[in-house]
Amino acid sequence: MHIQAADTELLMRAAEPADDDFILGLVPRFTSFELPPGRKKLVVSEGIRRDLLKHLDGSQPGSFLFIAETDDGEPAGFLHLQIVNDFFSGKPNCHISDLAVANGWDGKGLGRAMLDFAERFAREHRCERLTLSVFVGNERARRFYEANGFSTEMLRMAKPL
Repeated sequence: MHIQAADTELLMRAAEPADDDFILGLVPRFTSFELPPGRKKLVVSEGIRRDLLKHLDGSQPGSFLFIAETDDGEPAGFLHLQIVNDFFSGKPNCHISDLAVANGWDGKGLGRAMLDFAERFAREHRCERLTLSVFVGNERARRFYEANGFSTEMLRMAKPL
């Protein structure tokens, strides 16, 4: 499926083993803001990296990794979706586990295009909701998600011990 970002048409395709370095290379983008008290960038980055490695081999049921790729084969971003059952209703939800754009693609509409792709994917899979998690200190991402129709449904609270 193709998506549009800025004046560029990109292909959204399933991630392949050759994409692993690109995907893992974007992990630092997930900690490029002030983390909550008690969270360390290295620990958070390694946790995200470990989780992605579990899903990159394609063996996790309900897990889908996509690459946004230019027509000359350059990866521009990635999207990790998971089909999960809603805790309350038991119905399927589509959870955006990870979404990242490569340097040079910020502000060009690629993130929004990948969100639109995620919504189409969720509808095609008869999901009741499209969900995601975002750190409270990641204000840029929160504004982006809110501008694209997401709202806070639940807050996860933590107390460092």
